[in-house]
Amino acid sequence: MKQILSSFCLVLALLCIQQEAFAQPTHGFTFRQIFYNYTVPSPAWSDWTDVWAQADGRGIEMSYSRRIQKNTYLVFPFKVGIANYAKGDEAPTRDKLMGNLDVLLQNNLFKHGNVLNPTIHLGIGSTWNTDDNQFDFNIPAGLGLNLRLMENVYLNVQSQYRFSIEKRDGWHHGAGFVVYFGEEKKDRDGDGITDELDKCPDVPGIASLMGCPDRDGDGITDLEDKCPDVAGVPALAGCPDRDGDGITDADDSCPDEKGVPAFNGCPDTDSDGIADQNDKCPKEAGPASNQGCPIRDRDGDGIADADDACPSEKGPVATKGCPDRDGDLVIDKEDACPDQKGSTAHKGCPDTDGDGVYDNEDRCITQAGPASNKGCPELKKEEKAMVELAVKAVQFETGKAVLLASSTKILDDVAGILVRNTAYSLNIGGHTDNVGDDKMNQVLSEKRAKAVFDYLVGKGVAAIRMTSAGYGETKPKGDNKTKAGRDLNRRVEFDLFIK
Repeated sequence: MKQILSSFCLVLALLCIQQEAFAQPTHGFTFRQIFYNYTVPSPAWSDWTDVWAQADGRGIEMSYSRRIQKNTYLVFPFKVGIANYAKGDEAPTRDKLMGNLDVLLQNNLFKHGNVLNPTIHLGIGSTWNTDDNQFDFNIPAGLGLNLRLMENVYLNVQSQYRFSIEKRDGWHHGAGFVVYFGEEKKDRDGDGITDELDKCPDVPGIASLMGCPDRDGDGITDLEDKCPDVAGVPALAGCPDRDGDGITDADDSCPDEKGVPAFNGCPDTDSDGIADQNDKCPKEAGPASNQGCPIRDRDGDGIADADDACPSEKGPVATKGCPDRDGDLVIDKEDACPDQKGSTAHKGCPDTDGDGVYDNEDRCITQAGPASNKGCPELKKEEKAMVELAVKAVQFETGKAVLLASSTKILDDVAGILVRNTAYSLNIGGHTDNVGDDKMNQVLSEKRAKAVFDYLVGKGVAAIRMTSAGYGETKPKGDNKTKAGRDLNRRVEFDLFIK
């Protein structure tokens, strides 16, 4: 046992001497004193073959560890020690030489260099009882704690429980020292790329760009990228060019249309030297004097088609090339009176008689009259009276459509009114009382109205200005039960109107 302790002290002294050389650890070496307690088979005596005994022992452990990730190590421990056990109180104790060889995955919970650093491990292992040549597979799992003494030297305690395939479960407890060593390549920015290969060692980056950052992910390092926050193209030093015209979006006046440098990235589709945005004919080449449009004049009126509101009809400049026959500045297609010079305020029509009713709405363009009478003069009072008198004065022979001589004077007066007032038209309506057959009364009323119509035509009134109709006994004005009412119902009515 003294030899074991001496060896332990010697190893510890050597490790302490070497620690300065192990400033950037990749490897580790552990030396521990261990104590264990586990169940083992009885000695191979014939009467004890099915009996299990409790073993206690102690020994030493040496292990090598290799860092495989940031705080994770692959550990290869080797243990050797002496165990003694007995069967109850009757059997003598026996010392057995025991050995263990394991492979563990260990995680240090904190980063290297902490004063206190808990550990956890799990792995696979084996146990030999060398005297009896017994072998067993184990699953070791446990916890530990490192206490930093110097830069790469730690005091270590560890407890481990070993799950046995052949019922040799048990505890291993140990205490000792861990020394880390081995040069580890530096990576100041922690991006996984060593400083010797990292072109940007102080800024985290990506492997494909030799450790330099690329915030916008366009494959161009931020140091060389003129637009580091917007993905772009190498040809433009990392700046974007959505339309692919070789001009960066920031300098492109038309970033979504492929253009030319001469117009700050805007297109000139017809290549006439005028940018489309300023070209009135962007698909047809033309001079700047014509705003980029070809000079064409189909109607030959001296106005280019591009500026001609009526390119197929000759017209003056004043009406943008549209025809204006009467020269009133109202183009013919919008002029209600295209052959009469009129007012632009009233669809190009004049007001010949100056009555405020324009000729296109005036039924008497040479005679002044109110708008309520469609621009025609109203009938005189005496003329209205004559028409009203005619309703009562026009008489016929009984049961016939023959005018009485007494009726001709009033009809002559009505004819004179129509001849003087040519804007007026006349509706003639014949009516009867209810005496006699309805159908006969209807026919009679029609004939009487026609008789008046024919008389007025004979007096010079144009037939086109008049209509006649009979209504029989359907529109009485008086009571057919009395003579006075029947006399009132036998009548011819006159309705003067302006179309």
